[in-house]
Amino acid sequence: MTQAFQDLIEGNHCWGCGRDNPHGLRIKSFWEDDTAVCRWTPQPWHCASPTHVVNGGILTALIDCHSIISAMAYATRAEGRTLADGGPTIWFVTGKLAITYHQPTPLGPELLLRASFEPQSPRKILVHCRLEAQDTLCVSGEVIAVRVPEEWMHAA
Repeated sequence: MTQAFQDLIEGNHCWGCGRDNPHGLRIKSFWEDDTAVCRWTPQPWHCASPTHVVNGGILTALIDCHSIISAMAYATRAEGRTLADGGPTIWFVTGKLAITYHQPTPLGPELLLRASFEPQSPRKILVHCRLEAQDTLCVSGEVIAVRVPEEWMHAA
């Protein structure tokens, strides 16, 4: 698949990964074999108080959003189809998010996120995500992605 997961999902307004949110981070995630990867370059306005490192909240949002959109692609693949095939979107939300900051993440170089998957039940996937800068682990996260019904996308 050459298109990003985000570009194949209609109606995704998420600030981190939604293609339909022009003010968000606009991350792009792809398959590399069985790993979902995202490459993203922070801009000067993504800094922490020291302007040479990325804000921790931005880093957490990157891991959260990459993990959830990748869980959606993983679940779709488990059904024998791809996001490009169309069909119903399998929606997930964050049930739990655990972040470990290993070292400051430099502002400037491209960041690489890698997500791998451990199904826990028909509704839950444990996503392990690593965020690296210049081949150095900066942040890792574990996300419990919880499947929700299509109705979740619509106001009550």
